[in-house]
Amino acid sequence: MLSALVAVALPASASADKPSPAYGGTAPSSGSQDRQGANDQGQKDQGPRDQAPPSLTPGERARLLSDGTAQAPKAAPEVVKEVIAAGNQVASLPYRYGGGHGNWTDTGYDCSGSVSFALHGAGLLAQSAPSTGFYGFGESGPGKWITIYANGGHMYMVVAGLRFDTSGASQSGSRWQTQARSNAGYVVRHPAGL
Repeated sequence: MLSALVAVALPASASADKPSPAYGGTAPSSGSQDRQGANDQGQKDQGPRDQAPPSLTPGERARLLSDGTAQAPKAAPEVVKEVIAAGNQVASLPYRYGGGHGNWTDTGYDCSGSVSFALHGAGLLAQSAPSTGFYGFGESGPGKWITIYANGGHMYMVVAGLRFDTSGASQSGSRWQTQARSNAGYVVRHPAGL
């Protein structure tokens, strides 16, 4: 399973099958748009991913907006802004066991499907993986911008200071959380250089 994970050393803009950046704001619905931005008829949709990005928050920490999406920090590397933009697309979708595995576009996402989707959106992951599939992802330990926490039953990540975690979504309606949680019993990893 670990062979399916690919950490990309190229700039995120080099990936051809990821959404265009949108660094904060309202997440689109789970409509018929696929990862390349084409609708069911193969036509290019002019959706939120194709619009100018909203303003960024100052500094190095992301900000949780009232609609449950995250606003990327201005000081963050472009790839971090793209992880946040992709995370926003699924932040308020329902939890569904197995969701996000097999197809990137789904009606609901589980913990590893959500994290996989966000990392894939920035070109950091080629294929979704279960939580244990992240044990060897990237580099060991916490990152400056993105830290992934995985164990045999759950996973989440912290991006620019905000936790992206399905376990908090039932209270707030969003996977983005401002409160930290215990990382005891988790393998801690981060994308190389981040």
